[in-house]
Amino acid sequence: MTPSAHTPAIAVPRKKHRNLAQGVVETITASIQQGVLKPGDKLPTESAIMAQHGVSRTVVREAISHLQAAGWAQTRHGIGTFVIERANPSLAINAESIVTVMDVLAMLELRISMEAEAAWLAAARRSEAQVAELAKILGAMQRSVARGSPAVDADVQFHLLIAQATGNRYFVEILSQLGNTIIPRSRVNMPQLGHDDPAAYLERVNREHEDIFNAILRKDPEAARAAMRTHLSNSRERLRQAQQEMETTEQASAPT
Repeated sequence: MTPSAHTPAIAVPRKKHRNLAQGVVETITASIQQGVLKPGDKLPTESAIMAQHGVSRTVVREAISHLQAAGWAQTRHGIGTFVIERANPSLAINAESIVTVMDVLAMLELRISMEAEAAWLAAARRSEAQVAELAKILGAMQRSVARGSPAVDADVQFHLLIAQATGNRYFVEILSQLGNTIIPRSRVNMPQLGHDDPAAYLERVNREHEDIFNAILRKDPEAARAAMRTHLSNSRERLRQAQQEMETTEQASAPT
């Protein structure tokens, strides 16, 4: 689609938001929904959004990342960020329906097939800026692991950034619909189920992320695909074994 030559102005509401980035996201999203910004329109520059909202460049970039993840916008490096058509909402996956261990296992099966290919594409297509963003998120996860924090939000962002690096918005659309449910430990206590040390568990997961990142960094699609498949398959296997143990325990304790 050919971008429009003009860049429509975005009205800035007076409402105050606790999260500055979310305030920018809500304003731009409202402009799109109201037709002020249409598919193909170029968003104002970072500097213009900073001036309009009185926020920092970091806040603007976080907001743009959220808009991309939600399927509202796409950045064309060296050109700018443009409004895009969103996927048909009838294709939406209800993240709230993913509640049981079996639900999480089923979702991991879907992710293995989808995200392994996403990693392959990301390694082939990624930009230097996208690698820098991945490195930043990976660093945030490493610091969280050192603090003993589960780092669910950073983990989600890591996978979303890989989806964005594919250049295919449908990968982003599907993962965005799932939100934090793509991370098993956001739904179930993985270390507890597997009788595992939480710090050791997080360290293993972090090493798997590093393997994925390093393959994308050196533009090795096959290694990226293998690393992502290993990461998600390990999560599935850890959860499957925990589920089997739970079922065995329940059967043993059931009255005869």
